[in-house]
Amino acid sequence: MATHKSAEKRDRQNKKHRARNVAAKSALKTKIKSVIENVNNKNKEKSINALKAAIPALNKAAAKGLIHKRNAARKVSRLAKKVNAVQ
Repeated sequence: MATHKSAEKRDRQNKKHRARNVAAKSALKTKIKSVIENVNNKNKEKSINALKAAIPALNKAAAKGLIHKRNAARKVSRLAKKVNAVQ
């Protein structure tokens, strides 16, 4: 456990940041699952709308350092590929 004042503050900050990051990653995963679910249901219109919501969220997460920028680019690419394959 932290014993110095600065270490205690850092511990408090880390807990706040962790909570924020966990919530943001969870929301991101939900948006990605929404796209995949609509693709699996062969619903082109809803999957396109879900993709339009997921892309900015992925880019924002990459900009904030939540996920790596290439990870975000890969996810966007794969989701777009799946949506485009829906008839």
